[in-house]
Amino acid sequence: MKLLAAGGIVALLAMACAAPSFAQSGGAPAAFPTLSIGVQDTTEPAKVALTLQILGILTILSIAPAILILTTSFTRIAVVLSFLRTALGTQQLPPNQVILGLSLFLTFFVMKPTWNEIHDTALAPYMAGDLPAPAAFEKGVQPLKHFMVRNTRDTDIDLFLEIRQDTTPEDPERLGMDVLVPAFVISELRTAFQMGFVLYIPFLVIDMVVASVLMSMGMLMLPPVLISLPFKILLFVLVDGWHLVIRSLASSFQV
Repeated sequence: MKLLAAGGIVALLAMACAAPSFAQSGGAPAAFPTLSIGVQDTTEPAKVALTLQILGILTILSIAPAILILTTSFTRIAVVLSFLRTALGTQQLPPNQVILGLSLFLTFFVMKPTWNEIHDTALAPYMAGDLPAPAAFEKGVQPLKHFMVRNTRDTDIDLFLEIRQDTTPEDPERLGMDVLVPAFVISELRTAFQMGFVLYIPFLVIDMVVASVLMSMGMLMLPPVLISLPFKILLFVLVDGWHLVIRSLASSFQV
């Protein structure tokens, strides 16, 4: 890499030195692209509106990862898979990239019906020019609200309504996103921790049995985790653990 960087720098210097001599010999001077960014005054409302639209798009793109994480099934899946890795005691196996990648694709699998409904009812009519942007946004949010309401506990919704000193609407899907999103997130965390606790139990039993056997044999200097790890991996493989965990995760959502 250092050789490539040095070669690139030498090539750029050679081009810079060759440009004046090439211009003096009668040829056309070498043209290099330039980029200029500036702020100018304007009195045209159209340009101001376009600037605000660009700013809004950039803002949405900057918070897109948070939207993906907090309004979909990603939170529950990622937390449960992290609990599973900790219960197995395999340190960094599977790596974080694998866990996050698997969580992302499982999120696509779980959310596909919801996203298809958003596309059919909001995005496609808007792209065809049949719906204005505000109406398309309202129609697009409704399927997402439907998914979040079905997977959120009523007590969590009531908590944030009580904090806001607001009344519960007759139709939960009329709730604002400022109330529904945090209620959905804490519901997902509660469910994920419940599933993580259930995953911990069989591996905890193996650790306790191995520790008791080692103590009865007087092998106090041998770490129990070193002995129990192969047995936990063997148990997980024999029961087809990945199949069971992924099946439980995918079926735990109400779409």
